[in-house]
Order: sequence, then structure tokens, then C-alpha cells
Amino acid sequence: MTDKKLRKTKQSVNRALLESRILRSAEIVFASKGFSGASMERIAELAKISKQNLIYYFPNKDLLYKRVLKEILDIWIEKLSFLEHQEDSPEEVIANYVREKMQISRLYPNGSKVFAHEIISGAPVLKEYLISHLKPQFDRDVELVKLWINKGLIEEIDPQYLFFTIWAATQTYADFSVQMEVLLGKSQLSDEDFKRAELAVTDLVVRAIGAKKII
Repeated sequence: MTDKKLRKTKQSVNRALLESRILRSAEIVFASKGFSGASMERIAELAKISKQNLIYYFPNKDLLYKRVLKEILDIWIEKLSFLEHQEDSPEEVIANYVREKMQISRLYPNGSKVFAHEIISGAPVLKEYLISHLKPQFDRDVELVKLWINKGLIEEIDPQYLFFTIWAATQTYADFSVQMEVLLGKSQLSDEDFKRAELAVTDLVVRAIGAKKII
């Protein structure tokens, strides 16, 4: 590889790392202050860069907010799909789905909070993206659950509300983590807490739909 290509590769890596740092900082500020209360100055300060450098990558707060929202939703869409594991048994599919959803809550708690704020506000930025990207996947996953029901693999349930229940039971560990910490007597939820939650939610869902209990 030539020196020119090496420099270009290094620049690309550095840019990606800096953008990631900016996005993580923006998540924290948007999660704690909301869109209206967040400032580019505070995001730049948290990312340890100048405001001018921040504006070079993200010219305004609107674009940065949209990027944060799109990223967390894209992660959700990429990782959370029943159809990705449709050859597995219902209990295996659900266990994997809950595991991935809990992982998102653990690794991206601030992104999850920003997403929650956006939805509570009526999804003014994300609504069209939800319709064009999330809903098609949701509809396909619902059809798979209906197939399980028709095959007698699980009880006759409302597939759409199965997903709503799983989302509520897993995202709460990001959006309302403080409540969990207070009730568990901890300053911060640990990896073990998330593992316990994952197993508990999976067990409850599997039992509720009448699928085989996971040992």
C-alpha cells in the first residue's frame, strides 16, 4: 500500500472515530437536556473539540439530532428482526431478540432516551423514517409470529402486542434505569443486572406465549 493510501486510510479511521465521539456526546446532551435545551457548545465541550470543528462535521443542531436518531433506529432495525432467525424455534428466536434488545439498552442508553423523547413528542423528525424503515420489518416479523400460531408452535396471541410488550420490558432498562437502580439499591446497573433482566424477560415472554421453557 502506498503512503498516499495509508494516509487516506488513517484519515478515514480518524474521521470515523471523531464522528463516533461526537455522536456519543450528542446523545448524552440530547438525552439530558432535550433538543431545545441542548447546545452545540456543550456537545463540542463534551466531545473535547472546538465548536468550529463540530460544525465542520455537523453544520447545525438539527442535522446532528437527526443523525443521532437515525443511528439508534438503524441499530435497532439491523439487530432486531425475527426473520433473521426464522429457522430457529420460537423460544430461540425470542431469546435472541430479547438479548439483542437488552444489549442495545445497555450499550446505547442515551441514544434510547433520545429516541424515547422523540416518540413522546410525536416523532416530528422520525415519523416518516419509522413508516419507511421500521414498519416493513415489523410487519414481516408479525407475519412470522402468525405462522407460528397457525402451526401450533405457540398460543394464539396478538402478534403486534407481543412486540410492544417486549419493547416496553427491555427499553425500560435504558429509559428508566435510575428507577431500577434505586429499587435495586445500586448506583449503576451492572452487566449481571442486565443478564438477570434478559433471562427474566425471556422466561416471562416464552411462558406467556406457551412456547417451550428455555433451560
